[in-house]
Amino acid sequence: MTKIEIIRSARPLRMMALGFAGSAAVVAGAQHLSAQGIAGHNSDAPVSYAADRIEVQDKAKRVVLSGNVDISQENLRMRAARTTVAYADAGGIQIQRIDATGGVQVTRAGESASGDVAVYDFNRNVITMTGNVALRRSGDTLNGGRLVIDLDSGLSSVDGRSGSGGSGGGRVSGTFNVSKRN
Repeated sequence: MTKIEIIRSARPLRMMALGFAGSAAVVAGAQHLSAQGIAGHNSDAPVSYAADRIEVQDKAKRVVLSGNVDISQENLRMRAARTTVAYADAGGIQIQRIDATGGVQVTRAGESASGDVAVYDFNRNVITMTGNVALRRSGDTLNGGRLVIDLDSGLSSVDGRSGSGGSGGGRVSGTFNVSKRN
Protein backbone atom coordinates (compact mmCIF):
# COMPACT_ATOMS: atom_id res chain seq x y z
CA MET A 1 0.00 0.00 0.00
CA THR A 2 1.18 3.47 -0.80
CA LYS A 3 1.11 6.27 1.73
CA ILE A 4 -1.94 7.83 0.00
CA GLU A 5 -3.83 4.50 0.12
CA ILE A 6 -3.08 4.14 3.86
CA ILE A 7 -4.35 7.66 4.56
CA ARG A 8 -7.53 7.04 2.51
CA SER A 9 -8.21 3.71 4.28
CA ALA A 10 -7.75 5.33 7.71
CA ARG A 11 -10.10 8.23 6.87
CA PRO A 12 -13.40 6.33 7.58
CA LEU A 13 -12.06 5.20 10.98
CA ARG A 14 -10.98 8.73 11.83
CA MET A 15 -14.38 10.12 10.76
CA MET A 16 -16.17 7.48 12.86
CA ALA A 17 -13.98 8.30 15.89
CA LEU A 18 -14.61 12.03 15.44
CA GLY A 19 -18.34 11.39 15.07
CA PHE A 20 -18.38 9.31 18.24
CA ALA A 21 -16.38 11.94 20.13
CA GLY A 22 -18.75 14.66 18.88
CA SER A 23 -21.78 12.65 19.94
CA ALA A 24 -20.25 12.02 23.35
CA ALA A 25 -19.57 15.75 23.77
CA VAL A 26 -23.19 16.55 22.84
CA VAL A 27 -24.51 13.96 25.32
CA ALA A 28 -22.18 15.24 28.05
CA GLY A 29 -23.26 18.81 27.32
CA ALA A 30 -26.92 17.84 27.46
CA GLN A 31 -26.35 16.11 30.80
CA HIS A 32 -24.60 19.22 32.11
CA LEU A 33 -27.50 21.44 31.05
CA SER A 34 -30.03 19.05 32.61
CA ALA A 35 -28.04 18.92 35.81
CA GLN A 36 -28.13 22.71 36.02
CA GLY A 37 -31.92 22.45 36.30
CA ILE A 38 -31.50 21.11 39.86
CA ALA A 39 -28.76 23.56 40.84
CA GLY A 40 -29.37 26.26 43.40
CA HIS A 41 -31.90 24.43 45.61
CA ASN A 42 -32.80 26.49 48.68
CA SER A 43 -32.26 24.19 51.67
CA ASP A 44 -33.46 27.00 53.96
CA ALA A 45 -37.00 26.83 52.55
CA PRO A 46 -39.73 25.46 54.84
CA VAL A 47 -40.10 21.67 54.96
CA SER A 48 -43.60 20.16 54.87
CA TYR A 49 -44.26 16.58 55.91
CA ALA A 50 -47.00 13.99 56.24
CA ALA A 51 -46.95 10.39 57.49
CA ASP A 52 -49.14 7.72 59.03
CA ARG A 53 -47.26 8.08 62.33
CA ILE A 54 -45.00 10.77 63.76
CA GLU A 55 -42.94 10.39 66.91
CA VAL A 56 -41.05 13.36 68.39
CA GLN A 57 -37.97 12.39 70.42
CA ASP A 58 -37.12 15.73 72.08
CA LYS A 59 -34.09 14.58 74.11
CA ALA A 60 -32.52 12.97 71.02
CA LYS A 61 -33.52 16.01 68.90
CA ARG A 62 -35.12 13.92 66.19
CA VAL A 63 -38.48 13.17 64.68
CA VAL A 64 -39.33 9.70 63.34
CA LEU A 65 -41.94 9.57 60.59
CA SER A 66 -43.26 6.21 59.43
CA GLY A 67 -45.81 4.90 56.96
CA ASN A 68 -46.26 6.63 53.60
CA VAL A 69 -43.86 9.44 54.48
CA ASP A 70 -44.09 12.43 52.15
CA ILE A 71 -41.66 15.32 52.70
CA SER A 72 -41.38 18.37 50.44
CA GLN A 73 -39.25 21.49 50.29
CA GLU A 74 -40.02 23.93 47.50
CA ASN A 75 -40.22 21.69 44.42
CA LEU A 76 -38.10 18.87 45.93
CA ARG A 77 -40.11 15.88 47.18
CA MET A 78 -38.99 12.79 49.10
CA ARG A 79 -41.22 9.77 49.71
CA ALA A 80 -40.27 6.72 51.79
CA ALA A 81 -41.60 4.13 54.21
CA ARG A 82 -39.68 5.64 57.16
CA THR A 83 -37.58 8.72 57.85
CA THR A 84 -35.65 10.11 60.79
CA VAL A 85 -35.24 13.87 60.89
CA ALA A 86 -32.34 15.13 63.02
CA TYR A 87 -32.56 18.76 64.08
CA ALA A 88 -30.87 21.41 66.20
CA ASP A 89 -32.88 23.65 68.50
CA ALA A 90 -31.07 26.97 68.76
CA GLY A 91 -33.90 29.46 69.14
CA GLY A 92 -35.82 27.63 66.43
CA ILE A 93 -35.76 24.23 64.80
CA GLN A 94 -33.07 23.78 62.17
CA ILE A 95 -33.12 20.49 60.25
CA GLN A 96 -29.65 18.99 60.02
CA ARG A 97 -30.33 15.73 58.20
CA ILE A 98 -33.06 13.43 56.93
CA ASP A 99 -32.40 9.68 56.79
CA ALA A 100 -34.96 7.77 54.69
CA THR A 101 -35.43 4.03 54.17
CA GLY A 102 -37.81 1.76 52.32
CA GLY A 103 -38.50 2.47 48.67
CA VAL A 104 -37.13 6.01 48.74
CA GLN A 105 -38.13 8.29 45.85
CA VAL A 106 -36.81 11.80 45.34
CA THR A 107 -38.32 13.99 42.62
CA ARG A 108 -37.69 17.49 41.36
CA ALA A 109 -38.80 19.02 38.08
CA GLY A 110 -38.19 16.45 35.31
CA GLU A 111 -35.83 14.32 37.40
CA SER A 112 -36.56 11.38 39.68
CA ALA A 113 -34.28 9.14 41.69
CA SER A 114 -35.06 6.00 43.65
CA GLY A 115 -33.10 3.76 45.97
CA ASP A 116 -33.22 1.70 49.13
CA VAL A 117 -31.77 4.37 51.43
CA ALA A 118 -31.28 8.14 51.19
CA VAL A 119 -29.60 10.79 53.33
CA TYR A 120 -30.33 14.47 52.79
CA ASP A 121 -27.55 16.46 54.49
CA PHE A 122 -28.91 20.00 54.90
CA ASN A 123 -25.54 21.45 55.95
CA ARG A 124 -23.82 20.28 52.75
CA ASN A 125 -26.99 20.51 50.58
CA VAL A 126 -26.28 16.99 49.27
CA ILE A 127 -28.55 13.96 48.86
CA THR A 128 -26.87 10.54 48.84
CA MET A 129 -28.86 7.47 47.82
CA THR A 130 -27.67 3.86 48.03
CA GLY A 131 -28.91 0.43 47.06
CA ASN A 132 -30.57 -0.27 43.70
CA VAL A 133 -30.28 3.36 42.65
CA ALA A 134 -32.08 4.55 39.52
CA LEU A 135 -31.87 8.11 38.18
CA ARG A 136 -34.34 9.18 35.48
CA ARG A 137 -33.95 12.51 33.72
CA SER A 138 -35.71 13.51 30.47
CA GLY A 139 -35.82 9.93 29.18
CA ASP A 140 -32.19 9.22 30.13
CA THR A 141 -31.53 6.50 32.72
CA LEU A 142 -28.65 5.72 35.04
CA ASN A 143 -28.59 2.69 37.36
CA GLY A 144 -26.02 1.88 39.99
CA GLY A 145 -25.27 1.31 43.63
CA ARG A 146 -24.86 4.89 44.86
CA LEU A 147 -26.07 8.30 43.69
CA VAL A 148 -24.83 11.64 45.02
CA ILE A 149 -26.77 14.80 44.10
CA ASP A 150 -25.17 18.15 44.94
CA LEU A 151 -28.12 20.54 45.08
CA ASP A 152 -25.85 23.63 44.94
CA SER A 153 -23.94 22.76 41.76
CA GLY A 154 -26.55 20.49 40.16
CA LEU A 155 -23.92 17.78 39.69
CA SER A 156 -25.22 14.20 39.98
CA SER A 157 -22.89 11.22 40.00
CA VAL A 158 -23.67 7.51 40.00
CA ASP A 159 -21.22 4.74 40.82
CA GLY A 160 -21.39 0.99 41.34
CA ARG A 161 -20.65 1.06 45.06
CA SER A 162 -23.65 0.38 47.25
CA GLY A 163 -22.24 2.20 50.27
CA SER A 164 -24.39 0.07 52.57
CA GLY A 165 -22.17 -2.95 53.16
CA GLY A 166 -22.62 -4.44 49.68
CA SER A 167 -19.88 -6.10 47.68
CA GLY A 168 -18.97 -2.77 46.04
CA GLY A 169 -18.10 -4.45 42.75
CA GLY A 170 -21.16 -3.21 40.89
CA ARG A 171 -21.25 -1.30 37.64
CA VAL A 172 -23.20 1.65 36.35
CA SER A 173 -25.55 1.10 33.45
CA GLY A 174 -28.06 3.21 31.60
CA THR A 175 -29.36 4.70 28.42
CA PHE A 176 -28.85 8.16 26.91
CA ASN A 177 -31.34 9.28 24.30
CA VAL A 178 -29.88 10.93 21.23
CA SER A 179 -31.75 13.62 19.34
CA LYS A 180 -32.94 12.63 15.90
CA ARG A 181 -31.13 14.42 13.09
CA ASN A 182 -32.93 15.97 10.12
